Amino acid sequence: MSRIQEIYPAERVSLREVGLRDGLQLVKQIPSTDAKQRWVREEYAAGVRHFEVGSFLPAKTFPQFVDVRDVVATVASLPGAHGTALALNERGVNEALESGVGEIASVVSATEEHSQANAHRSRESAIANLKRLCELRDATSHKPLVNAAISMALGCSITGAVDPAEVLRLVDKCLEAGVDFVGIADTVGYAGPKQVAELTRAAVKLAGSKPICIHLHDTRGMGIANAAAALDEGARILDGSLGGLGGCPFAPGATGNVVFEDVVFLCESKGFATGIDLEKLIAVRRILREEMPSEVLYGGVARAGLPRGNAKAA
Repeated sequence: MSRIQEIYPAERVSLREVGLRDGLQLVKQIPSTDAKQRWVREEYAAGVRHFEVGSFLPAKTFPQFVDVRDVVATVASLPGAHGTALALNERGVNEALESGVGEIASVVSATEEHSQANAHRSRESAIANLKRLCELRDATSHKPLVNAAISMALGCSITGAVDPAEVLRLVDKCLEAGVDFVGIADTVGYAGPKQVAELTRAAVKLAGSKPICIHLHDTRGMGIANAAAALDEGARILDGSLGGLGGCPFAPGATGNVVFEDVVFLCESKGFATGIDLEKLIAVRRILREEMPSEVLYGGVARAGLPRGNAKAA
């Protein structure tokens, strides 16, 4: 069995909780290292196995990730848990490789305008960076997975509409660069289910045996509908953040991710076993309320509770 199949089995849905990275990008208060570690451990006890743990970005600019190595180590200590961290340049990649994290994520913008405005480089330069990342990965002994997220893939806060054909071209370029899988990100929550379904269907077909991850934001209330559409078209990796925290600081108009708890409930309602105990998962929100009391937490399941007679977990 290949490593990608071991971590993300094609026959089941894998849900990635991205609160510790994407979720902390726009918060006014930063949870302590101990709180982050409790966050991971309590979610693990609830059945979560995939965690986006932080970013290897300059600590001066992003102090919320200064302890990313501690969180990486916490995830690594839990049997069967898998951690992902973001790295956007060679310095960050080398630090990520040294940390032993199980997966490194990078980003390619869907539009040239967004790439230049936010990364100060062309999309082709971003692809070259991905290729270098994969070369550095291949030279290590533990060989972490590498994924590339296509940001603004379903609408750009600078240009507006995005040509799906251009997104698919970038997906192909990322796969050629050597990544293990590609993510499609609705960074500013522009899309509806029809658009998500069409792009997911085409991306899944193009990727072949490699999985496609869908990363959604709930800016306009379409997050869960879009997640359902992606599942229907063969996506088997979905992102979400606890309490709906998150948003890209470099994307005007970005708000929180689709609520992780609601994504779990969606998957279970559609017959996909997640292995996650929703009552235990919802209880982890206590840590967020204690550590970040000024942050608004979202989520229909947390607000209304599970339907009477609903099983806690698959």
